[in-house]
Amino acid sequence: MSRAPEPVQVIKQRRDAALAALVQASPYVRFLGVRFDRRGDELTAVLPYDDMLIGNPMLPALHGGATAAFLEVTAVIGLAWSHYWADLESGRLDPRAMAAGELPRLPKTIGLTVDYLRSGLPRDAYARAQIVRSGRRYASVRSEAWQDNVDRPIAHATVHFRMPLAEGLAGDETA
Repeated sequence: MSRAPEPVQVIKQRRDAALAALVQASPYVRFLGVRFDRRGDELTAVLPYDDMLIGNPMLPALHGGATAAFLEVTAVIGLAWSHYWADLESGRLDPRAMAAGELPRLPKTIGLTVDYLRSGLPRDAYARAQIVRSGRRYASVRSEAWQDNVDRPIAHATVHFRMPLAEGLAGDETA
């Protein structure tokens, strides 16, 4: 006998809770105020404008370090979201446990290259990550940030990651 499908609201709540747990786990992400808009398995990162993000008050323009950090955060959360999607959907990852701090291991950044294409204006910025390659040990992700027009990016980055070697929790270093 097959189970009845879960109500769509339950699925959305589970996905949103898991994403919130991933995002809230990083103090730096919270400091920047980055949040994610989720549509199915697609994520769009949002960097809300704040005066502290201005690097050159004469222009004014977003600080390059804030832009780079935003692109890296977008890449790591996008990669983790993709990597753990099947475990989340199957129930092997419990969003309540994740919210309580039992997070899966996240990919570790081993390289970041940013191309600054135009000045970031004093307004909200958006970004998406595209996984170029994801294997057992290594992943490469390209992330791109824009403001008013997705076709006019302000910067893009290529980020290389070391993938978690074994299933386990963030604090479990036995593997």
